[in-house]
Amino acid sequence: MSDPSRPDRRLLLVHAHPDDESITTGATMAKYVAEGAGVTLVTCTAGEMGEILVPDLVHLAADQEDKLGEHRRGEIADALGALGVTDHRWLGGFGAYRDSGMQWHEDGYAVAADTLHDNAFWRADLTEAADHLVAVIRELRPQVLITYDQFGGYGHPDHIQAHRVAMYAAQLAGVRSYRKDLGEPWEITKIYWISMSESRMRASLRAIRAAGDTTSFEGMDPDGPLPPFVTPDEDLSAAVDGSPYLEQKMQALRSYPTQITLDGPFFALSNNEGNQMWGVEYFRIAKGEPGELGHDGLEADIFSGIEP
Repeated sequence: MSDPSRPDRRLLLVHAHPDDESITTGATMAKYVAEGAGVTLVTCTAGEMGEILVPDLVHLAADQEDKLGEHRRGEIADALGALGVTDHRWLGGFGAYRDSGMQWHEDGYAVAADTLHDNAFWRADLTEAADHLVAVIRELRPQVLITYDQFGGYGHPDHIQAHRVAMYAAQLAGVRSYRKDLGEPWEITKIYWISMSESRMRASLRAIRAAGDTTSFEGMDPDGPLPPFVTPDEDLSAAVDGSPYLEQKMQALRSYPTQITLDGPFFALSNNEGNQMWGVEYFRIAKGEPGELGHDGLEADIFSGIEP
């Protein structure tokens, strides 16, 4: 029997750190909240190892007071308030898993730091971490799950681990004989991986360079190689147009002063280009079948084809 208090459309997002959700899926979250869907965010760590961009708050760093996680707990609350998201969970509870930190490989992608904290998310037991999410899945019964691809977008160990946990939990949640104590089994209909359109990225880079900005996005050449989080257009499945909610997304990003600067690439674009670059969010389908396709060959609605 269906629960009359449960929204007909239910979306679950699994992200690694506070701010990841706003950067990559903020417009999508705001759009579906505004349309009455149930939107739940699970954050796997509090981002304790993040770089601190506010000089007055450097004392919160991991090698000083080690209180950045608690501060970012407040930042994510403000960000989700801007997006209208009211259901937020910490995987296993706040502080269960710690930001693993990262360093840059010489080839330009992130890898695990040389030294890891005892409860670093990268070290988490996969089944134990997945079980926390299985309980959430079976409680909420989402039809759609959004998380990272197998490389975590750019190699960050916590993004990769979030992908592993989300994908494994989605599989376990549907097994009738698995951990009956965690709730009734639930099969997620569609799973999407966060992406960035190659053509849109190149067009936006060209606009930025034409405006005289040669440094944003680390000086990337619009016609040269792009980082691994950029997806060839032929591999994209959905383009969610959240342009009407762009200001909510921008406000959510402003809620992270320790992580995002107002003069950084998120704010370097004109309003028109910003709507195109940050208001439309792209995804690859990893499970399920695409629903109705638009003229661009992509789904505009990630719930398309799903019966309530």
